[in-house]
Amino acid sequence: MTEPVRAARPDDGAVVQAVARESWHAAYDDVIGAETVDRTIDRWYALDSLADQITDAAGRDDATFLVYERVDSSDGDDDTHADSARSGTDGVEPMKAASKIVGFAHAGPHPDRTGTAKLSRIYVRPAVWGDGVGSRLLEQVERELGPHFETLWLEVLADNDVGVSFYEATGFVRVDEQESVLGDGEVREYIYEKELS
Repeated sequence: MTEPVRAARPDDGAVVQAVARESWHAAYDDVIGAETVDRTIDRWYALDSLADQITDAAGRDDATFLVYERVDSSDGDDDTHADSARSGTDGVEPMKAASKIVGFAHAGPHPDRTGTAKLSRIYVRPAVWGDGVGSRLLEQVERELGPHFETLWLEVLADNDVGVSFYEATGFVRVDEQESVLGDGEVREYIYEKELS
């Protein structure tokens, strides 16, 4: 089994949306409610918009949209792309290689801060939290954007314990906090930065 991090393709949008929805429900249902999560995902992860964002990142040196894709020689379940991996001989059916996207990351130039990249999104299916998927995605983001930026910047909901722990464990430093509106209420967000070498 291989587990590559690769550039996202526009046709990955539906799986990216599904990973985001699954991760958001696990992290935020108790914070902002399941209905707000679904409304936010429907708005922020609309398939046409995702395809445009993936295409835009692919055409730039200073942006990236990555997926972490597990490839297994068994049949996949939902949210998979199955391709014929090798042809059988002597009447044996061809094996299928099912690839399943279990995480993604999206980053590019910060709109207001020169020399700073913004990590807009990094989400992983809850079933593989703690397996190193997020760390591998983040490492690749840093490799790709390090030559173009001095700092990587992000916002995370303060009540997202998993996200806060992940960022602090991977070298981010909390530099500020702010109140933002999400759904029908205000939420507290932490702002983190990390120097890129």
